[in-house]
Amino acid sequence: MAARVIPVDPFDLVIFGATGDLAQRKILPALYRRFAEGQMPAGSRVIGAARTEFDKAGFRAFVDETLTACLDTDPPNPEIRAAFLDALDYVALDARGDQGWTALAALMRPDVVRAFYFSVGPSLFGALAERLGAHGMATPDTRIVVEKPFGHDLTTARALNATLAAHFRETQIYRIDHYLGKETVQNLMAVRFANVLFEPLWNARFIDHVQITVAETVGVGGRGPYYDRAGAMRDMVQNHLMQLLCLIAMEPPYCFDPDAVRDEKLKVIKALDPVARGDIVRGQYAGGAGAASYLDEVENPDSLTESYVALKVGISNWRWKGTPFYLRTGKRLRARASEIAVTFRDPPHSIFGEDAPWKANVLVIRLQPDEGMTLRVMIKEPGPGGMRLKDVALDMSFAEALGDDMHIPDAYERLIMDVIRGNQTLFMRGDEVEAAWAWTDPIIAEWQKTADTPRPYDPGSSGPDDALMLMHRDGRRWREIR
Repeated sequence: MAARVIPVDPFDLVIFGATGDLAQRKILPALYRRFAEGQMPAGSRVIGAARTEFDKAGFRAFVDETLTACLDTDPPNPEIRAAFLDALDYVALDARGDQGWTALAALMRPDVVRAFYFSVGPSLFGALAERLGAHGMATPDTRIVVEKPFGHDLTTARALNATLAAHFRETQIYRIDHYLGKETVQNLMAVRFANVLFEPLWNARFIDHVQITVAETVGVGGRGPYYDRAGAMRDMVQNHLMQLLCLIAMEPPYCFDPDAVRDEKLKVIKALDPVARGDIVRGQYAGGAGAASYLDEVENPDSLTESYVALKVGISNWRWKGTPFYLRTGKRLRARASEIAVTFRDPPHSIFGEDAPWKANVLVIRLQPDEGMTLRVMIKEPGPGGMRLKDVALDMSFAEALGDDMHIPDAYERLIMDVIRGNQTLFMRGDEVEAAWAWTDPIIAEWQKTADTPRPYDPGSSGPDDALMLMHRDGRRWREIR
């Protein structure tokens, strides 16, 4: 089954940091896939900008090598590849100086969509925004895309927002969180608001608890210096897990409009309860079996930064009061998995007797790997001998349901095209970012005040034992990471 492709308007997309890791692994391959699917119209251009002294031909050769290394196209279509490379241009540019800016301004066309992707560190955002304005490229229709981290805390997030706001309106700023571009994440809204089956049950009366898990098998690797300043709370909870929590918990927006959706997400963040010290567990992976420890990888033997965090969160509003949300994320865990598990309450009375085996209904939304959804329900076990209950899964894998040959767009493919369309629904608004930091900062400040020491855990495990107790004391269990 072929996906329905809706072409966008012709555009000029400038990628600042076009020779960097993110551009090579995500942005350029995503653009190529959209081009190959016919979504980039004729006349669209992708302009690389970086300090590297490439000319146009050199950049095209660089991108050709990048696509060969990163794409799973087998074999690549040489005609499509050549046509995509022909749409590339390049300017050698100094973000903080004057080099290249006049040349870049001369390439800009006034009659197409104009977007600038800041695939650079946040310290350069202000310089780029200022120079775009100074050289006449920041028109009222210009769009800029900025990557996380959106600040290091509330103070720096406010400063960053103010810097961008000095040159661009909020409607022009696209704060990208690639988790929001995942097909399954967007299906959260479809499942909730397009089906009468779930929305009447989507509240504390019928839902016992919600688990949100983002588990990784890799360590910090080459991100050691950054990660040791951030930790799992800043790197994952404040943005990725917070956004998943908002989509699960938000009220129905009045329509599927960017600000309507983001207004409801903001209400969730503002309704979050402060987290008690006993409701949060920090961990740090140890070494063993030939694997380096966290301390070895960040080259800081005294580091108190967490590579794992699990916490119990409450939401003080009418819909969710009394239903806990359990969040966990970590590195060097048993398996790579991202999922949301919504566990429903037991029926108020069992007609099958108190001794009948019983498992709660659970809706599992899998983000990775194998995107899809599973609803676990109780049925009668086939055969004679009375009423015997059995827990089974109603499973929907996107690949099976839609066809193995259907390409599900990568998150960056979808989000970049949304920038060109001018659709901000899946992007974070400035007040969302600040509200998330306002909730996160006191937790981190408490750790720093008490010099809280992360609990060690073995690589390949499910995390620290204390995280298990976070659930056990409430009579619940974490879903097994597999």
